[in-house]
Amino acid sequence: MRSGWQRLVAELLRAVPRGRWLLAAAIALAALASGASIALLGVSAWLISKAAEHPNFLDLSVAAVGVRFFGISRGVFRYTERLVGHELALRMQSALRLRTYTTLARTTLLGRRHGDLLVRVVADVEAVQDVVVRVVLPFASAVVVMAGTTAMLARFSIGSATVLLVTAVIAGLILPAWAQRVSRDADAAAVPLRGLLADQVRQTALVAVDLVAYDADAAALARIDDLDAQLRAAERRATAVRAFAAAGQVLAAGTAVIAALWIGGQAVVVGDIAPRLLAVLVLTPLALHEVLGGLAQAAQTLTRAQAALARVVEVLEAEPVGRGDAPLGEASDHPSVHVTGLTIGWPGFAPVTSGISFDLAAGESVAVVGPSGVGKTTLAATVLGLIPPVKGDVTTAGRVGYLAQDAHLFATTIAENVRIGNKDATDAEVVKALAEAGLSLDPDRVVGELGATLSGGEARRLALSRLLAGSYDVLVLDEPSEHLDAPTANALLDDLWSGVGTRPLLVVTHDERVVARCDKVVRLTA
Repeated sequence: MRSGWQRLVAELLRAVPRGRWLLAAAIALAALASGASIALLGVSAWLISKAAEHPNFLDLSVAAVGVRFFGISRGVFRYTERLVGHELALRMQSALRLRTYTTLARTTLLGRRHGDLLVRVVADVEAVQDVVVRVVLPFASAVVVMAGTTAMLARFSIGSATVLLVTAVIAGLILPAWAQRVSRDADAAAVPLRGLLADQVRQTALVAVDLVAYDADAAALARIDDLDAQLRAAERRATAVRAFAAAGQVLAAGTAVIAALWIGGQAVVVGDIAPRLLAVLVLTPLALHEVLGGLAQAAQTLTRAQAALARVVEVLEAEPVGRGDAPLGEASDHPSVHVTGLTIGWPGFAPVTSGISFDLAAGESVAVVGPSGVGKTTLAATVLGLIPPVKGDVTTAGRVGYLAQDAHLFATTIAENVRIGNKDATDAEVVKALAEAGLSLDPDRVVGELGATLSGGEARRLALSRLLAGSYDVLVLDEPSEHLDAPTANALLDDLWSGVGTRPLLVVTHDERVVARCDKVVRLTA
């Protein structure tokens, strides 16, 4: 029975048009490229040995043409194999990334740390490319080349071909399997450690100023160093195993060469083979074992790819929380929100509060207040349709827009940040939205990550302009005055209340100044 990652790879292979044909073609081309390399050395050895006998030039012409052919075809086959193999791998990677994004779009919250989730979506998804290019193609083509080379040498010396086959199986199959088994724990641990390190770095970068201000930066950096040390230790263990496997492969290659020299030499003495074939028997194993040299690392790569794709499968198979993207709804000339007997909570968890009822009509504003953790943001998510009510009814008329407490500002232009609220907004509509939000910034100005180059008030106004750029009939605001000083907050609230017109406002807040501006107050209790 296939494991989760194996089923995923098989599904992706079927999802790619002519995927199986591309895989077969890539394996064939890889085998031809490796075979051409082996044939090049074998024919060259025969040519040099034959030339030492000072024969007629015509006796060497076919071999000389063969050397040119194999030398040129080796590069052609390898280049074509790279094209076909990467075409397949990248198509499978694109299909997996789209499937991952589709899964994420169906859920409101996966409950994962963002840094680790980012690694899963980016780096771990790329592991499917490693499976195709760095595992399947090398091993499959190596098996074909091992069989072909052994069969070819068996025409001249059964004994030499048998030794070559045994050493090739040891170097190409047994030692890689041993390396994979011995380093399995280290290779499997490296993948989640990479996610933990990314998450720790992300968290530290986001709060770097506060860490320095409170003299906690050393402890945070120590946590990063600890994770980095664990990751480096895992890498060292895997590298040490690979080094031992490589040493074993060198010994296997040396054994094949010495055995070929001994067996071939005896055959030459008794006249079973021509002297010029001795060079072929001795040098061909070197070329074959060179092909097998990277298989130990390929086996370790498979372990890491398995661990990475298993983490991606966890994301794909995770139960969705809520409904994902908020439904935009239909525009309405009479926007409103009606909440009756509502009990709220995140799916899969206990309800946080109950008994919520209120009506919000055009031109009205409702403040939702209560202690931290009582469910104010959960209520906003329920009204938006991101999560279903535990009990009761929520009815909205019109399109509902949302200003998050921690609205993300991207490291791009002001205009592109505004278009998050309306991707089709024209330049004129962007300027209008900025003006309604009280900003006179150049739309082409580039802001830093998280709005680092903007003041707190400018950042909140820029986030608000997204709502104003969209055709939203009902606005849900989460802590619009959070982290702002009194003058800045008052100015923002003045512009906000004057800019929304008759659109209904549902405001989640702790700020009494915001509460005083609202027509109704809904107090939540645990």
